[in-house]
Amino acid sequence: MDIEKFWGIIKTDFEYQSPVRTCLLAKNFPGWATFTYYLKLLQRIIIDSKAADIGEYDYKRWAIGSLDILKNIESSGGSFSISGLQGVSMHGGPFVYISNHMSMIDTFILPSITTAFTKATFVLKDELLRYPVFGKILKAINPISVTRTNPREDLKTVFNRGCDLIANGYSVIIFPQTTRSTIFDATSFNSLGVKLARRAMVPVVPVALKTDFQRNGRIVKDVGMVNPGKTLYFKFGDPIPIEEKPQVVHRKVVQFISNNLSEWGGKVVREPS
Repeated sequence: MDIEKFWGIIKTDFEYQSPVRTCLLAKNFPGWATFTYYLKLLQRIIIDSKAADIGEYDYKRWAIGSLDILKNIESSGGSFSISGLQGVSMHGGPFVYISNHMSMIDTFILPSITTAFTKATFVLKDELLRYPVFGKILKAINPISVTRTNPREDLKTVFNRGCDLIANGYSVIIFPQTTRSTIFDATSFNSLGVKLARRAMVPVVPVALKTDFQRNGRIVKDVGMVNPGKTLYFKFGDPIPIEEKPQVVHRKVVQFISNNLSEWGGKVVREPS
């Protein structure tokens, strides 16, 4: 399956479900599945980093690499349930996508989906741009980088860069949690994405995801064991008009994520009623 076929599926069916297959090797030998997953992932990152280094890395190439990682996860015993894209497809974008953040996989897989509709980029920590090899890829996709040490300056950066990019047809993906976690804590989920959407006058799209196929590592957070047999969930909500009150929009986003994670068996800390 190439990227054009994948885009065709999610634009017409509004979902993607991994084909049913039994990966006995991955299931019976999770250590081997973990090794092969990271080996293929490293190969993909090196290929894309070299392309970015010589100025040949664009959004289609980003999506192709993202889809390659999706197929890598499937061959390592994982399966995908991607759904809820009818509203995104009908509206066309650009949007501000607001998502919970569970693992490194989130940033690897979302580009293959979101770039089917518009160019897209992330709000991310500026330290990620300094990562060897991987940082070159991130720099090539026009990210909005924040320091997380000066909230006022970060807010200005997100507003100025975000509005600029959206005006040029980009969607912006933002993870309002303070850090990646398998637990969704609604009380620490800020409203920065809603504020950006209001400033740029575009709809908000809530995204609920559950990607604990790749666990966070004990020593290196980005490198943990994989869990063959896990389903990875990516569910998109209908675009929410920004004309609604910011508190209402934020509440709808939090409820969408909380309800879907609970349905998938995830852990949720809800806001006090």
